Amino acid sequence: MSRPIWWVILLLVWGAIGIGAYYWWQQQAAEQQAPPAPPPVVEAPAAPPAQAEPQIRHPIEEARPETTGEPAKEAAPLPALAESDKTVLDALAGLVGRASAVAFLEDTGVVRRVVATVDNLPRKRASPRVWPVRPTAGRFTATARNEGVYLSLENDRRYEPLLRVMESADTGKLVALYVRLYPLFQQAYAELGYPKQYFNDRLIEVIDHLLATPELTGPVKLVPPDVKGPVKLERPWVMYEFADPDLEARSAGQKILLRMGAGNAGRVKAKLRDFRRQLTQRGVTQ
Repeated sequence: MSRPIWWVILLLVWGAIGIGAYYWWQQQAAEQQAPPAPPPVVEAPAAPPAQAEPQIRHPIEEARPETTGEPAKEAAPLPALAESDKTVLDALAGLVGRASAVAFLEDTGVVRRVVATVDNLPRKRASPRVWPVRPTAGRFTATARNEGVYLSLENDRRYEPLLRVMESADTGKLVALYVRLYPLFQQAYAELGYPKQYFNDRLIEVIDHLLATPELTGPVKLVPPDVKGPVKLERPWVMYEFADPDLEARSAGQKILLRMGAGNAGRVKAKLRDFRRQLTQRGVTQ
């Protein structure tokens, strides 16, 4: 309904044209004795509606991760976010082994790193400085051919140790751990600048974005860095771009999967699908 500025109400209409003068004067006299009409009523502008809270699409309380049938242990109270690293790392070490956790995971600000990285993956850049995992050993390699430079298959082997650790983690237990620690993730997401947003919705959105990464077939052509002048690049391998404009325009997260190679990307996607399925399924008894 629109909000009018003025509502003017006309209460009296003096007699019809053609009635005798006497009646007209009588009418005038009656109106002079009557109390004055009240001023026009002006409706005050309606207050703007309160901004609705964002709708939660994937409530974490409804997640029902699959388990191995082991009796559930009473969960200890969660630590403060700033003091949560030991709790998180100990729990992850229980899933993948202490040696793997030490070798592949950063040991400070784990929850904040996870949240910042998840939020950055669909963007153009995802700084390695905030990754929760340590950079993969070795370096990005390219193979030169007569007609150009291509993504080397040697890159696939660099990711093998990390992928084995990823696949060794029981997905149901990983989801259960995430659900238990969720208040810490939500707090870190609010601190990142999203106090009224829901981190689990963002996580599902990012997983779907990564699952939409195109599957590559055949050699992947690259554009090497164009180095001019006497200055030599210390790490030229980080400057390679995809020759295909569509691939080069992809997000940081999708480019990571593309550089890993088709086979490795398929393994990551399989784990993401399983994680997403268990995180969003409904009505499954634990």
